[in-house]
Amino acid sequence: MNEKSQASESQRLFRDLGQLSAAEEFFDYFAVPYDRHVVNVNRLHILKRFRQYLATALDDTPADSESLRALCASLLKRSHEDFARSSAQAEKVFRVFQDQTPQVAVTNISRVAVTRPKGE
Repeated sequence: MNEKSQASESQRLFRDLGQLSAAEEFFDYFAVPYDRHVVNVNRLHILKRFRQYLATALDDTPADSESLRALCASLLKRSHEDFARSSAQAEKVFRVFQDQTPQVAVTNISRVAVTRPKGE
């Protein structure tokens, strides 16, 4: 396969990925086995982790489409395994789990004024 043909195959793969929406569709597309319960509980976390792994791995994109497809499948499997052995809170994929300090405001009760509507 020549270089131009390989590039178009890679583009087709990414175009196909852009058409997928449900996590199960990604697993089916790459023929990666998955635990339905893990996916049901962590679908967004798995897909976000997959995207993170993919962004890092694509700094050195494989030359041929078969290698690229195999790389994507292995990264999706790895993303699934992360959540099969851990939890969303421990993996901290989304910002809500990354923030270390709780965002709670505390007000001294003596500073709170009670107002009543006129006429009561």
